[in-house]
Amino acid sequence: MAGAEWERPIGREKHLADQSYCHRLQHDMYFLISTSRLNEQVVDKIVLQLNRVYPQILTNEEAEKFRNPKASLHTRLSDLLKHLQKKGDRHCQEFYRALQINAEQLFNDLPSRKILSPVFFLACFSVAAGLALFWYCCNSGKLSWLGCMWFHAKGGDPPGEHCGCHAVGRNCPGAEQVLA
Repeated sequence: MAGAEWERPIGREKHLADQSYCHRLQHDMYFLISTSRLNEQVVDKIVLQLNRVYPQILTNEEAEKFRNPKASLHTRLSDLLKHLQKKGDRHCQEFYRALQINAEQLFNDLPSRKILSPVFFLACFSVAAGLALFWYCCNSGKLSWLGCMWFHAKGGDPPGEHCGCHAVGRNCPGAEQVLA
């Protein structure tokens, strides 16, 4: 992914533009270092990528430090993330870029990326509006009309003048059977 594309959030990622990469990394840090989500090879690839990008994010000495097999993976990863946060937003951004390239599934599972989409909010609003309409109909006596339509749709007598269900203010005789 090119740098310009990385910096321009699209769609559901728009909210992430409001957060700095360092803030996101602070939020994701526990997730990344807990339960060995990143293995030795992936961490090495990320460190090497951060060492080789231009402008260089990690110096050769820093890269060696974070790839040192004498230290535990947990310690190296924790130290790397803290180091990147101290260096600034650009360094944290490059970490996310390296993570996406080398561990895309893990990148997609990050807590900072788990947001509720606008479709979710639209669905919740629709359910709330439906419940409000149902509540209104229950309290205003219009539920009988809804019951009438359901009664007729389920095979009851067809609606018409004989039951008066389409006349204003009248209830269908079959509606009480349906609602009972």
